[in-house]
Amino acid sequence: MIRTKIKEFKRVKRHERIRRNVSGDKSMPRVSVHRSLTNLYAQALDDLEAKTLLSVSTQDKEVKQKFPYAGNVKAASFLGELFAKKAKDKGISKIVFDRGGYLYHGRIKAFAEGLRKGGLKF
Repeated sequence: MIRTKIKEFKRVKRHERIRRNVSGDKSMPRVSVHRSLTNLYAQALDDLEAKTLLSVSTQDKEVKQKFPYAGNVKAASFLGELFAKKAKDKGISKIVFDRGGYLYHGRIKAFAEGLRKGGLKF
């Protein structure tokens, strides 16, 4: 129990360090990622106006139909492509990727590659 709290505390500290240098605006929003054991959540944020432009998670109907259990790399990759498609529809083509203090590995990496495969540049 204590070990998981320490790991989460360290992740939050890493995220705070990252956030000092990473910021998004309307033309180039910040894509923030949160990972839980069973799901992945992502949102495009305009930090200047403090608004969420787009939000997607593995709990959405489109993803749940294809992946009943969404805590894996395939679901993360699919979510990245879905996010990129929705972002393109809203006119977003360039983003700033915020990995949320997580290692660029596994589901986070698969999500980022899905974004690139969908046509977003970062």
